[in-house]
Amino acid sequence: MHTAVNLWPLLGIAVVVAGFLLRAHPVLVVIAACGVTGLAAAMPPAHILESLGSAFIKTRNLPLILLLPLAAIGLLERAGLKEHAQAGIATIRSATTGRLLTVYLFVRELAAAFGLTSLGGHPNMVRPLVAPMAEAAAEARIEAAGGRLDERLRQRIRAMSAATDNVGLFFGEDVFVAFGAIVLMQTILRAEGLEVDPLHMALWGIPTAVSAFVIHAWNLRRLDLRILKEAGGKR
Repeated sequence: MHTAVNLWPLLGIAVVVAGFLLRAHPVLVVIAACGVTGLAAAMPPAHILESLGSAFIKTRNLPLILLLPLAAIGLLERAGLKEHAQAGIATIRSATTGRLLTVYLFVRELAAAFGLTSLGGHPNMVRPLVAPMAEAAAEARIEAAGGRLDERLRQRIRAMSAATDNVGLFFGEDVFVAFGAIVLMQTILRAEGLEVDPLHMALWGIPTAVSAFVIHAWNLRRLDLRILKEAGGKR
């Protein structure tokens, strides 16, 4: 006989989604989601508070680990990191937004495949370096035609820069044999009586990673064509 599964604790996910849609404070959203999940799972209030306290004690050093790199990046930006990156990429005639982001996609995906997931990220790589360089490449091409980069296209380039980092990390880390998702899948399959070698699971992630690279590189090529069209329209 299969026992019924209590799905009410999943209401915590709805609370998280609703909280972020309403732009509520993240800490309050997380605490509210924990409370809803605990009450839906019939946990005593004292047990819920004890779990929150234990989680806080275990991760109390995490903000320091996150804030120190951000502080260093902030100082670099104040010293003109963005401006130097933009000036450097503008001097390379063959550099385009699509080519630049394709190279970053390759490096990000390859590094993640070897478990080096920290070599990149939105706050420490995309915002201070990748996005400004991608914008500079587009500006150089459009300004050479006597035009100016449209704000809507500028925002699209920034979005594609962030998406490139996401795609490279998400599909690259699936190839890493010690990635948490692979271990989780192995544990779930083992509980169902299926023995799967983590190495085989990681190897089967390679075709998906290659496909993701090709598809996103094609999207970046389309972005280059859009920028070229924008430059042509300014002539």
